[in-house]
Amino acid sequence: MADFIRNPVVALPDPNPESYFSEEELIFTEDEKARIAGWVSQYPTSDGAVMWTLWLAQEKFGFLPPEVLQLVAAELSLPYAQVYGVATFYTQYFKEKKGTFVLDVCTCFSCQFCGGYDILAYLEEKLEVKRGHTSACGRYTLQEAECLGACGSAPMMQVNNGPYAHNLTPEKIDELLEAMEAGKPLPFVSVTLPQDEDEMGGNRRTDAEAVEGYITPPRSERTQ
Repeated sequence: MADFIRNPVVALPDPNPESYFSEEELIFTEDEKARIAGWVSQYPTSDGAVMWTLWLAQEKFGFLPPEVLQLVAAELSLPYAQVYGVATFYTQYFKEKKGTFVLDVCTCFSCQFCGGYDILAYLEEKLEVKRGHTSACGRYTLQEAECLGACGSAPMMQVNNGPYAHNLTPEKIDELLEAMEAGKPLPFVSVTLPQDEDEMGGNRRTDAEAVEGYITPPRSERTQ
């Protein structure tokens, strides 16, 4: 999602940035190069594959410091400024090192009034970390997120740019954190729609690993 609402001006890259990875580490394997070439082949020009390649690089290195962005630019034969511009436009691309688990709690309008800030405050207290920061143990990065498109199951959050956790309560947060610490992958959950419950059991998806029934969202105790 674009972050221009909160950060309308993107700072220019540091001309002499600190390197996090050595030259020996800064490579794409032959298999990774083949995947990138496959993406490039789907577009008229190589810049069409920049988002795919950034995603691959983030999965490989954990985040996207300048030297990794330069690696992506070189692989796609693109100007560094162009790759930097894409990476800084989307918050899903991590420009700084994050915790093992990145928790994006939605605090946009619907979630805000259904308890988004209540959940955020609970996580701050439980994990002993302020929003926008990483816990001292390095395990959790806690962030606010703009709308994640799941207003009907607010309050909710996204984990590691992947699974959604719906209809959050302090008790459910505790269960989710225990599962993450135990190394259990969070399932893809389909939230039922009231109008479909009689006809389809409430589930429109055939690939859901779990199903939750629709509930009336709560009302928030705080709005910031």
